[in-house]
Amino acid sequence: MRRTPKGPETPDVRVPRLVGLMAVDARESARARGLFVDAPDRPDFALVVVDYVVRQYPQPGAEVPRDSVVHVWFDFGEGEGGGGVREPRGPAPPAGGLRRELEEPPAAAVLLSSP
Repeated sequence: MRRTPKGPETPDVRVPRLVGLMAVDARESARARGLFVDAPDRPDFALVVVDYVVRQYPQPGAEVPRDSVVHVWFDFGEGEGGGGVREPRGPAPPAGGLRRELEEPPAAAVLLSSP
């Protein structure tokens, strides 16, 4: 077991939370814990700097052996979220609903419907 200025190294380390970090910060955070980062959806991962991590495996807090690989993704997979459709789609909803105000029922109808 190697010794560092901070004390003895442990064989297992906790995975940091990388989701929400830019690629460059995710690599640095993992390296500080003795881990490596890989991005299966980005073959140019070594050049990626400002893209944000949206998913990771293993999950934050998991204990893994030092020098393990943490996989990160920069795009949501099919059906996993993201921004969705932003432009208006037709046809428009039918008129009525909350826009239409109903009249108050007559008092006799209220008395007949009560138990």
